[in-house]
Amino acid sequence: MTSTETGRADVVNAADELFYARGIQAVGMDELRTKAGISLKRMYSLFPSKTAIVAEVLRGRTGQWNDGIRAEAAVHDSPREKLLSIFDFLDHWFREDNFHGCAFINSFGELGGTMPEVADAAQQHKKNFIEYVTELAVEAGCAPTVGQQIALLAEGAQTTAAISESPESAAVAKEAAKVLLDASARR
Repeated sequence: MTSTETGRADVVNAADELFYARGIQAVGMDELRTKAGISLKRMYSLFPSKTAIVAEVLRGRTGQWNDGIRAEAAVHDSPREKLLSIFDFLDHWFREDNFHGCAFINSFGELGGTMPEVADAAQQHKKNFIEYVTELAVEAGCAPTVGQQIALLAEGAQTTAAISESPESAAVAKEAAKVLLDASARR
């Protein structure tokens, strides 16, 4: 890894940790560069703006999310079990000590109206997730709308777990997803 790649990774990792814990606007560039262990001048040579850093953090979060749900799905054979494994992934995540909700929901709520890059990243992330879930639902023999409904259950579980500090939201949503899948299979 080059020094530029290392420097960029240090900034992104520091930003991800700070933004996720406290919000984007609450973190100043000086605090970010201190956490990253580089000079402000160096940080601006790596990223032209805070917006560029936020966009890179959200790209990284998309990768973490996709890797996590796909790794959980990989241990299952049927599309139904792959679908339900999303809630197992969520259950593990909700129980992490540093769980603060969905970074995309959080950043969209904070800056989606004023920072188009945040809105675009959040919208694309959610769209891709809905497409993934819908593909699995169709493979499981369900109508595409069942995939959309299951995606909504996952999104609702994330918000509920973050706001009410209730990690069991994933298990409750998983049970609702089973009901949807069973009802769809009977049609």
